[in-house]
Amino acid sequence: MKQHTLTDSPYGPLTLVATDGVLSGLYMTGQRHRPPQESFGDRDDTPFGEATAQLAAYFAGDLKEFDLPLRLDGTPFQRTVWDRLRAIPYGATLTYGELAASLGSPGASRAVGLANGRNPIGVIVPCHRVVGADGGLTGYGGGLARKQRLLDFERGPGTALF
Repeated sequence: MKQHTLTDSPYGPLTLVATDGVLSGLYMTGQRHRPPQESFGDRDDTPFGEATAQLAAYFAGDLKEFDLPLRLDGTPFQRTVWDRLRAIPYGATLTYGELAASLGSPGASRAVGLANGRNPIGVIVPCHRVVGADGGLTGYGGGLARKQRLLDFERGPGTALF
């Protein structure tokens, strides 16, 4: 059973989706690979109290690491990539190549990028922390401007990348 709710963020409204009461999606407006709205189930705020509280604390700068049960539906490789994303520290970045190498597949940076782009739980599974080989911004389902703003936010005032 799926349910969804909307919550505000400094990056626009976020749609949270739960499957059987467990967070399975976090989507931004206009996000690439966003499932159709009708697949999100009925609107019901009930299963999202802790997720919305942790997101509010994150956006207030008071939370650096999320502690939520997640349902990450994808291929085994995608789930491996998404698990590794969760290990990238707040305010840090990895390149797609470094992420691939950390998985024992140094030649798989393109596959890592594709899995990263299919991440169903943005922000909480921090795919925004992955950058190009030269440290530049490349690909982000929520748009490069949002990716830049998230990275700048995590690095703190006066630490913009570009």
